[in-house]
Amino acid sequence: MMDLENYVKDILDEIRLDGIEAVKKYSRRFDGYPEEFKVERSEFDSTDTLDKEDKEFIDRVIERVREVHEGQTDGDRLCYKKDSLFGLIEVPIERIGIYVPGGKPLPSTLIMAGVPAMIAGVEDIVVTTPPTDGKVDPYILYIAEKLGIKEVYKLGGVQAIGAMTYGIGMEKVDKIFGPGNKYVNEAKRQVYGEVGIDGLAGPSEIAIVADESAEEGYVLEDLRSQLEHDEDAKAWLFTTSEKLAESVEDERVYVKVLSDLKQCVQESNKVAPEHLEVLTEEPRSLLKYVRNAGAVYLGDYTPAAAADYFLGVNHILPTGGASKFGSVLTVDDFVKKISVAESGRSDYMDDRELGIRLADIEDMKSHKKAMEVRR
Repeated sequence: MMDLENYVKDILDEIRLDGIEAVKKYSRRFDGYPEEFKVERSEFDSTDTLDKEDKEFIDRVIERVREVHEGQTDGDRLCYKKDSLFGLIEVPIERIGIYVPGGKPLPSTLIMAGVPAMIAGVEDIVVTTPPTDGKVDPYILYIAEKLGIKEVYKLGGVQAIGAMTYGIGMEKVDKIFGPGNKYVNEAKRQVYGEVGIDGLAGPSEIAIVADESAEEGYVLEDLRSQLEHDEDAKAWLFTTSEKLAESVEDERVYVKVLSDLKQCVQESNKVAPEHLEVLTEEPRSLLKYVRNAGAVYLGDYTPAAAADYFLGVNHILPTGGASKFGSVLTVDDFVKKISVAESGRSDYMDDRELGIRLADIEDMKSHKKAMEVRR
């Protein structure tokens, strides 16, 4: 059995040491493509072949995602006390990389990462994506063009993560976003510290809390919508309805019947799902019990599949129980918060004894002297 950690480490080490030749080697092996990686300006002309109506649909989705995310910016938060100033300023990350998975191309990933990055004020955005027959999916190129992204690379897998991290064939990035397979995930885990990462995305997950009022067809199709991602995807149904439970017993779903809906939500909190749907008579009344979920979708007309595409909320979510400590991707993920302080003389002199005493407790003599010297 392959040791995933060491396998990925060996590839990353080779890329770091041998540079572009190693990237070409692994691109040839895994993507069948060893040629020029950067998408030339002329290749964006392939978007001309896209259906006009499809372009309009994509434009509308981008606008919906923009509308939702524009409300997420906090801006600088500064407070004033006497003649002092304290607080936080927000600064966008200068250069990011977005990994868009291959296989079935997922252009929606680029919308979900690219739009909040633009709102945050990120100036340089790099996109890497595995090519198919040496070409990048035209939908991805169209979205990149709409978002003003000029750097797109035909790179997938570990070699894409390595190239972005170490600056191979491109300027290195500061933080990497986007989901991928287990090799991409492991590569992101290993390069964390050299660059930032958005998180470690595992297989897709959905939990549904439902009562007797839930439409059986809605429940079945919503469960299947996330299970279709891959064979490792997970699904749970927590319900008060024996009839509903029986209807999905042949599906690839963990089913549990409980006596009340509060218990259903509490069971969902234990698994901390990526997506949580609440299909009950009064779904909003259960929101107060939710503690762990990447995203919550309330009611019959908010299926996770719709949120994946057009509702405007982000679909890059914590998986594998990470919603116990992690959050949905937001504009905040593309900015740094820098602490700012300016202490006036009188304010400093009023309270410097606090610092001097703590320095004594910790036996930090130079810290103490630095405060005492200001008289």
